[in-house]
Amino acid sequence: MENGDEYVRAKKRVENLKAFYIHLTVYVLVNIMFFVMNLLTDPGYWWFLYPLGGWGIGVLVHGITTFAHGSFGAEWEERKIKEYMEKNKKNS
Repeated sequence: MENGDEYVRAKKRVENLKAFYIHLTVYVLVNIMFFVMNLLTDPGYWWFLYPLGGWGIGVLVHGITTFAHGSFGAEWEERKIKEYMEKNKKNS
């Protein structure tokens, strides 16, 4: 892999990581606001749990796709490409 390709991949990885941290920060701040609103308006019914859980699933998936990148990232792709190329050489 060329040096320029590595830089582009690393930059993309940093952008994805930054996007995840922004998403997580907004999730926490908005859900704190929902919790406070819930306490002030209707403390007997915990409606804030619905957006907390629904949005939480989205944050979880975003985190998995961001941090699992190491397992299925550029190195994995290169390894698999070489593996399939070797299989094709042997079968030809």
